[in-house]
Amino acid sequence: MLDTLGNLKRTHYCGALRATDAEQDVILTGWVHRRRDLGQLIFIDLRDRAGIAQIVFNKEQHAEAHAKAEELRAEFVVAVEGRVVRRQKANPEIASGEVEVIATRLHVLNTAKTPPFQVEDEVTASEETRLRYRYLDLRRPRPHRNIELRHKIFFEIRKTLDELGFFEIETPMLTRSTPEGARDYLVPSRVHHGQFYALPQSPQIFKQILMIAGMDRYFQIVKCFRDEDLRADRQPEFTQLDLEMSFPRQQDIFEVIERVMERACGVIGVAAKGPFRHLDYKEALRRYGSDKPDLRFGMELHNVTPLFEPARATLHFEGNVQAVVAPGAAAWSRKQLDELAEFAKSAGARGVYTVKVTPEGVTSPLEKNLGADALKKMAEAVGAKPGDLIVAAAAKEQIPHSDTSLGVAGQMRLHLGDKLNLIDRGKWEFVWITGFALFEWSETDKRWASAQHPFTGVFEEDLDKLETAPWECRSKGYDLVLNGVELGSGSIRIHRQDVQARIFKALGLSDETARQRFGFFLDALTYGTPPHGGIALGLDRVVTLLAGEKSIREVIAFPKTTTAVDLMAESPSEVDPAQLDELGIQIREKK
Repeated sequence: MLDTLGNLKRTHYCGALRATDAEQDVILTGWVHRRRDLGQLIFIDLRDRAGIAQIVFNKEQHAEAHAKAEELRAEFVVAVEGRVVRRQKANPEIASGEVEVIATRLHVLNTAKTPPFQVEDEVTASEETRLRYRYLDLRRPRPHRNIELRHKIFFEIRKTLDELGFFEIETPMLTRSTPEGARDYLVPSRVHHGQFYALPQSPQIFKQILMIAGMDRYFQIVKCFRDEDLRADRQPEFTQLDLEMSFPRQQDIFEVIERVMERACGVIGVAAKGPFRHLDYKEALRRYGSDKPDLRFGMELHNVTPLFEPARATLHFEGNVQAVVAPGAAAWSRKQLDELAEFAKSAGARGVYTVKVTPEGVTSPLEKNLGADALKKMAEAVGAKPGDLIVAAAAKEQIPHSDTSLGVAGQMRLHLGDKLNLIDRGKWEFVWITGFALFEWSETDKRWASAQHPFTGVFEEDLDKLETAPWECRSKGYDLVLNGVELGSGSIRIHRQDVQARIFKALGLSDETARQRFGFFLDALTYGTPPHGGIALGLDRVVTLLAGEKSIREVIAFPKTTTAVDLMAESPSEVDPAQLDELGIQIREKK
């Protein structure tokens, strides 16, 4: 028969016991982590959220407690009464390793089936198994530390923004569908037959309305929802820090976020100090091949198109050719070069061209196409030294008003930086990216689309280009990047209704469509909207980086798989036909 907790009150956490607690009577509660039976003595490692404590059951001294301990198995839930004593030999592997507890009484509060994997810091179980039994996985120290870190970072963010005069204000979870780039999650209304709510992709419109309402400084740690294809840093529901300010300069928003990130990084002892570096969007692309550059190492890009121009017809490439210098890689084997070529092709390269720089000279299969002099000029132009490998590539696909060779070379740069161990994992390199284009070409829709969202401000001197040359319009948007990961985007918003109308028109939205999608917001703009701006940071990504993880699933309590499935809750699932009938919904076979 199982015991009850009754009036037992825990006095200490297991992992919190220290030498200063010796000779105290304690009551501990938790899960049986490990059991070792030596006959007269039984040792139990008892685990709770703070860590592990060693419990000793002595048959001669406390026979009843020892007898009950013989029945214990992994993950049984117990309460232990006993006395803390110093251990003869300390265990440096655990925080409580200087002491142990001599048990006087044992209360078995619940039993447990044999778990599908051991609750250890490192497990061999697949991610699918771990997510299916997430309640067991979260008992492991590593996920537990990640969740604790997430709490501390969120708490520090809230304290920081409160000190800076921000109000935390909740915005609706059930709202109207206002497409912002991704597909909405729709929620049918039972009361209003045939109508739907949408879960918010972001609180964008509501936070702008809060500025119109005079709230001046708003923030929210908020859940957002986007029905889009998933990857390691994306979930159908995600958490972001949403922030908006009235009457700001761009620099004011930067200073607030820099303060927030300084405090967040301080949680793990990292000294991040603002002001952060700034890079123009076009400069970031030109030098690093990415609008989210990893600045922990060099290897900047070089445009070598003029040197390749004579061989354009024979090499069958379009657009530009970009090159990077891989230090010390001239000694790479044929196998390594073949693997590099395969990676380049997967990154969108039409072909990859390599040039080895050795003390004896410059060698390359390109010599028959470009000539020896051109190879020497290339080595000089890119600053290659003996022992270096020049890697050049052209893009397979060409997009109007875009140099796709930069993106291909940017991916090669990251790949080579990783392979050559050039990335300093101990550095934390923040950078603000500014100077974005207001529009980008949508190959799918064959039209110009908002590079960020349709409420992003445009430079006043570019307003006259909205109708004639939209690709030349500059955005008042900005991104914050850390170690090659985009943490979030923001902008100074459009606060004038006439400018907003022109943006909608440039996007091909008729007055009727704009009113249908954003009518209530357009009405609000006519009632004295102040200049305003803000930003949204992906907090799952922030915690992932600070925790040293590779996937945001490792820092979310109950994540979904890459196919948007919650394996533990078996969601999504079918529902009772009666529920669908009540909503007037019929499921049709998918074509």
